[in-house]
Amino acid sequence: MACAFSASTVSTAAALVASPKPAGAPQCLSFPRAAARPSRLAAAGSRTARARSFVARAAAEYDLPLVGNKAPDFAAEAVFDQEFINVKLSDYIGKKYVILFFYPLDFTFVCPTEITAFSDRHEEFEKINTEILGVSVDSVFSHLAWVQTERKSGGLGDLKYPLVSDVTKSISKSFGVLIPDQGIALRGLFIIDKEGVIQHSTINNLGIGRSVDETLRTLQALQYVQENPDEVCPAGWKPGEKSMKPDPKGSKEYFAAI
Repeated sequence: MACAFSASTVSTAAALVASPKPAGAPQCLSFPRAAARPSRLAAAGSRTARARSFVARAAAEYDLPLVGNKAPDFAAEAVFDQEFINVKLSDYIGKKYVILFFYPLDFTFVCPTEITAFSDRHEEFEKINTEILGVSVDSVFSHLAWVQTERKSGGLGDLKYPLVSDVTKSISKSFGVLIPDQGIALRGLFIIDKEGVIQHSTINNLGIGRSVDETLRTLQALQYVQENPDEVCPAGWKPGEKSMKPDPKGSKEYFAAI
């Protein structure tokens, strides 16, 4: 079974290098050249302008979905409330943040612990205008059977968010998490903002479960810096804690206070 594989963290960069690129695209991982776009640091006349220099924006036409890129859109069948529904990622643009997470297979071992943990905490994400979508390469029929199985028997029970079917593997491939020779996805998790831009990405190997607490904390930090573009969040920041000004003087105020 997929979840029995050895555990080691797979870096996003490694996953990207291993993923195929469209015809005619460069075969090595490329980064935007300095000459391709005027430096935002040159417009440092305001604190807001300086803050924007801390926001990564990928530029190359064939870049895979790195942080800073628009998330690849998809439309697929899903199971929600024990019914088959259609889900389209772009339907959330302008409306909600999205937690999009991939898991290897239905009826495995680590997977249900993650899926049910996100469901049990769904209200916390809902309160901050965020939808959760789970994705695997299984069919909607497999998803439905798993949802209809009680947790005590290894099932999921009712979930508070949709499980998306990626039987064609196209969604997993477009997000750079597909393991081609096994036909399943790594444990990729993406936080997508209301503009449809990927703001956070983590990818774990098959045997390593993810943390709902850290996902929620990262989402809260993202929302804070988007609402306060002249501030940044230091390590481990949580709502209510002191943030930082991204300039020499402002940062000293933070360090002096801790």
